Amino acid sequence: MYIAALRLDDGSLLVVATQTAPTSAITDYAKRWGIETVFGIFKTRGFCLESTHLKDSERLSKLLALLTLALCWAMLTGEWLHQIKPLTLKKHGRRAKSMFRYGFDHIRTIVLNLEQKADEFVEVLQFLSCT
Repeated sequence: MYIAALRLDDGSLLVVATQTAPTSAITDYAKRWGIETVFGIFKTRGFCLESTHLKDSERLSKLLALLTLALCWAMLTGEWLHQIKPLTLKKHGRRAKSMFRYGFDHIRTIVLNLEQKADEFVEVLQFLSCT
């Protein structure tokens, strides 16, 4: 068993226990944390992918591609909203919501009230454009 540690910008200590490769443990953990975050968004914290019960690999592949676009859309929208109205910081120094959740909630509100929010829909739809 190996232990790797890193002092974070806020002064707290990140400690990672590993069975191999202690020199890359912190970097590996950071990559894994990013992957876990995306899985959480695809599953319980956003899109509820497991509720689809899809088993056909081609259909699942198409759904994952669509959800990836939706994830990017929500992130871009959240970052844009954060520039307009920054998210508040909690006592522990982290934002009250993630950029994904900020954008996702905004897009969901627009889509559920599309007749009243058509102009806002066109505005956020532009984040999907490459131009």
